[in-house]
Amino acid sequence: MESQKRLSLSPARFAVLNAGLCSAAIGFLVWLIYFHEGAGSDGPSILPMFSAIFNSISACLLLGGLWAIRHQKRRLHQQLMLSALLVSALFLVNYIYYHYSAGDTYFLGTGFIRPVYFVILISHVVLSVVILPMILTAIYLALSDRLALHKRFARWTWGGWMYVSVTGVVVYFMLHVITWT
Repeated sequence: MESQKRLSLSPARFAVLNAGLCSAAIGFLVWLIYFHEGAGSDGPSILPMFSAIFNSISACLLLGGLWAIRHQKRRLHQQLMLSALLVSALFLVNYIYYHYSAGDTYFLGTGFIRPVYFVILISHVVLSVVILPMILTAIYLALSDRLALHKRFARWTWGGWMYVSVTGVVVYFMLHVITWT
């Protein structure tokens, strides 16, 4: 109960804030990716590698958070999950800056690998849109001390967040590391 007073955000206000924030973020990303013309790249950039590093760290933190809660290490779990949120936010800032300045990156693979790439990419993008408000909701439930609801909700959220983090790394490798001939 004390956490709810400290948080001082009713469920209804949180829902409005979450919907507004996520809608604005997703709308901005749609504009950035589909309508904004980046300056183009003068060559390779290190920023996509940082995105992959942030996603990898996020996945490791999520695994650590799962381990911690399964071993009743609640404080460690909280620290790891909030760290995963911070690293995911750093990913998002890096991603936005890269796409704002460089524009799109095109997949060069052909043949069978092309539809495989697009299945991974599309599932990654769709789930990232779905998972953002879920992550914020799971954190809100934890911070407002609604732990039973947090536990039920976080089971689904964790899996989606992990999938987005891992497939983000896979997309990076498919775009920037693997040479397709």
